[in-house]
Amino acid sequence: MIKQIQTDQLQPGMFVHDLNCGWLDHPFFANAFLVRDQKTVEKIASLGIRGLYIDTDKGADVEEARTAEEVSADLDRHLSEIASKGPEAPVVTALKEEAARARRLHGEAHKIVRNMMDDVRLGQQIEVDRMEPLVENVVDSIFRNQDALLPLARLKNHDDYTFQHSVSVCALLVAFGRGLNLEREILKDMALGGLLHDIGKARVPDAILNKPGKLTDGEFVKMKSHVDLGVAVLQQTPGVPEIALCVTAEHHERYDGSGYPHKQQQQGISLYGQIASIVDVYDAISSDRCYHKGMPPTQALKKLLEWSSHHFNPQLVQTFIRAIGIYPSGSLVQLESKRLGVVIEQNEKNLLAPTVRVFYHAGQQHYIPPENIDLARSMDRIASFENFEKWKIDPRQWLPA
Repeated sequence: MIKQIQTDQLQPGMFVHDLNCGWLDHPFFANAFLVRDQKTVEKIASLGIRGLYIDTDKGADVEEARTAEEVSADLDRHLSEIASKGPEAPVVTALKEEAARARRLHGEAHKIVRNMMDDVRLGQQIEVDRMEPLVENVVDSIFRNQDALLPLARLKNHDDYTFQHSVSVCALLVAFGRGLNLEREILKDMALGGLLHDIGKARVPDAILNKPGKLTDGEFVKMKSHVDLGVAVLQQTPGVPEIALCVTAEHHERYDGSGYPHKQQQQGISLYGQIASIVDVYDAISSDRCYHKGMPPTQALKKLLEWSSHHFNPQLVQTFIRAIGIYPSGSLVQLESKRLGVVIEQNEKNLLAPTVRVFYHAGQQHYIPPENIDLARSMDRIASFENFEKWKIDPRQWLPA
């Protein structure tokens, strides 16, 4: 049986089923293993992990601990409560009208960030002025209809992950900040920070960045150094606003002080750093990497909600969930009718009833004529979130063109 325990309940002889943190937030070779000694317990506690999951069939038990099913059910109830409040930002432009613009913008953004990273590797200075039109266009697109650009942010490949992740974080930061009703100039600075937040990775060896297996302790330290390296680059770059610097400097800090590089906590972390930490983790754990598979977006949101009891500001996590939806656009879901489809647009009045483009029947195992279903006007409902890889479905084929 899988159970959730607090880290201070962990003892040698227990079998860790899931460390309950991001893959890059721990140095262990695997996420599941037998705890053989107290040294391992202390190492887990030193990482700032507050709660984790054990397998009582493979190791010692904690009788009073809640089962993983009970934890998941509580999180589902919490998500439903958040969804009932609804998002505050209305859709302005029709999705079909914005989709083509968003695709062109997405491709342009990847090229710009790739070139910027190459410049830093070669010791050249970042030209912030050249990035301002891109930032303007991202903000404009999110304001016109965020359901056009945000699903594209999930499309990544292993080789280009670092700069594709930066583009994703940029778009998500704008959507998040819009949900917080932040001023447009602040959103532009946040967007620039998203594009720049991992710039220090240009100074980390490719062998570490692209290593297909777990990092050694020494490699883990070098990977974490990308934050300070990035700050050093930006401090020498004219025209970088303070907000963008905060995003870069604080996106790995945690609300409980367990983050890095300076173990800041709560109000010691700027609002922009707190926002960036939520977005960075969400995109990282929901993305495929060469060494692990990303989880479906709704599952990633449940993890953020679970971790908001310690790692993140809980009010900000709830705002983020309302900003992008319980089933974020681009998610694969299965309806009660057994039809599979991609969420293509949010319903501002009911986040549990988005518009879904159905195209496959899971029960009958065959494709069906594509159809857009507005669940707010349908008797059908979302039964579960699904994984594209499990069904061998290419998400690019079903997103708005």
